[in-house]
Amino acid sequence: MSENSTGSATAVIEDPSAEPMIKVEALRRSFGEGEAAVHALKGVSFEIPRGELVALRGRSGSGKTTLLNLVGGLDSADGGRIVIDGTDLSTLGEEGLLELRRDRIGFIFQSFGLLPILSAAENVGVPLRLRKADPKEREDRVGLLLALVGLADHANQRPGELSGGQQQRVAIARALANKPALLIADEPTGQLDAETGLAVMELLRAVVRSEGCTALVATHDHQLLGLADRVLELRDGEIVEED
Repeated sequence: MSENSTGSATAVIEDPSAEPMIKVEALRRSFGEGEAAVHALKGVSFEIPRGELVALRGRSGSGKTTLLNLVGGLDSADGGRIVIDGTDLSTLGEEGLLELRRDRIGFIFQSFGLLPILSAAENVGVPLRLRKADPKEREDRVGLLLALVGLADHANQRPGELSGGQQQRVAIARALANKPALLIADEPTGQLDAETGLAVMELLRAVVRSEGCTALVATHDHQLLGLADRVLELRDGEIVEED
């Protein structure tokens, strides 16, 4: 607080853009009980500034998916704190978490997660329909996103008529539908060949720049790590930052 010329107190409002997009403090998550318990995360702490593409690496079973689920509000921690875009997740109930995932976080999964009976354009438009966006707004946004991921000519094709790389591009476009501040991707290139996987990762990097969002991407592919602004490694339940 500060005082103005009349002596009354005024609040000093900090620039929210100066705050990190992701702030994780002493995060803990275990599965099971007693001696059989698996301690996936042991006091994990890190920050990710806005506008960065950060890769999360670690051996299979290291807890990468667990960490992504916690950051994305899909799971609850045993202890610690997660702040996403200025919001402490522990202060949100189920409805608040649902709104956060719908409006401010985009998810990209290894299995694509597309609805097989819908066209590429219809799949991309699903989040906008859930938000009850104006039909014209929805149509314009879907067209823009399909062009962004290089699939404007495939709008009417269903997932089964697209290659794996094309399906993942549709999934990326769908994740961007509601203009999320944060993209979370769990092994998005895991089902793709090396060349296609590299193209998808390059697309993610371009999307982060053009859409002005932040991305946290779990990957074990060493070739893809070089495209990230920063690499975090999960090792023995703790985060180690790499050069």
